[in-house]
Amino acid sequence: VQLQASGGGLVQTGGSLTLSCAASGFSLDYGALGWFRQAPGKGREVVSCMRLRGGDTFYANSVKGRFTISRDNVKNTMYLQMNSLKPEDTAVYFCAARNQPIISTSPADFIYWGQGTLVTVSS
Repeated sequence: VQLQASGGGLVQTGGSLTLSCAASGFSLDYGALGWFRQAPGKGREVVSCMRLRGGDTFYANSVKGRFTISRDNVKNTMYLQMNSLKPEDTAVYFCAARNQPIISTSPADFIYWGQGTLVTVSS
């Protein structure tokens, strides 16, 4: 299984970015997906998760209403649309996947990880 994250960059406060995560060896028909982030000097925290069967989603309070998780089964790619970005959203963002069709906010529950993509929001 490989997850390839992309789409990070430098954006001003209030701007938008869309992160992509292309999956190979892992079908987006079953299991669960997650986006996590890690800011300098901090631990890895959940941003959003999606259960693939049913499409249930979870968002951290800090991003609720601004970020949207989605997937394209044809392209086997997951996305994180990020709007109204704030300086505190600056972090390395990681996509992750697990075989169990259960939403989890714990990084330890995800066994497949992308390499991370840096998002920097300038004030």
